Amino acid sequence: MARVVESDTVPGGSDVQQLSLDSIRESLIRQEDTIVFSLIERAKFPLNSPAFEDSSSLTEFFVREIETIQAKVGRYENPEENPFFLDTIPHSVFPTHKYPQVLHPKASSVNINKRLWDVYFKELLPLFVKPGDDGNYASTAASDLACLHALSRRIHYGKFVAEIKFRDSPHDYEPAIRSKDTEALMKLLTFEKVEEMVKKRVEKKAETFGQEVKCVSGGDESEKKKYKVDPYLVSRIYGEWLIPLTKDVEVEYLLRRLD
Repeated sequence: MARVVESDTVPGGSDVQQLSLDSIRESLIRQEDTIVFSLIERAKFPLNSPAFEDSSSLTEFFVREIETIQAKVGRYENPEENPFFLDTIPHSVFPTHKYPQVLHPKASSVNINKRLWDVYFKELLPLFVKPGDDGNYASTAASDLACLHALSRRIHYGKFVAEIKFRDSPHDYEPAIRSKDTEALMKLLTFEKVEEMVKKRVEKKAETFGQEVKCVSGGDESEKKKYKVDPYLVSRIYGEWLIPLTKDVEVEYLLRRLD
């Protein structure tokens, strides 16, 4: 289904039989751009912790309201989309596209956005934004939402990765699925060379997209390059959080694959 993911639409939007690992990888590579840009945009603001630290925070209210509106126009009919607040998601009030059944019917039950929410605000944000509070909470919440959606989309693409890997080698996966052996599944899903390549690529993208460009007089380029977000941190975010969370989604999906 390479033609479908080129437009970043659901991999099930075309001929189901054309679903391939290469087409999924293409989409994941393009999603890297979105993630890097969203982190750069969020880094324009300081931490602004009052926006999200309260039990009924501005950020939570903002995300719930946006998701409610998006649900009413059918966003979450798309199997690529996974809301953060399932309890408040209404049905679409408009006719929606009929997406082919690419994933197993249990796929909709795999949603780790609660974990992502905690990880994002407690662990990731302090890494790449400056401490402080400028009171610009509404714009900060909008920027956080863009980051959360981009990260969630990437992580939950693990369902598609797991599906195509299962289709390619069902005999490798079925014994571990039947025995609920999560460790064996994780080993089957782990390719360290590929993960290292991804980490190097996103670091390079962060260098390219996030470098602060200055006009240098007299050809003096000795000044150290500055970046809006430390490229190494982007690589670390992938290595320590995004890739492991994606594999967690793959395992959770596979555990339901034979139901």
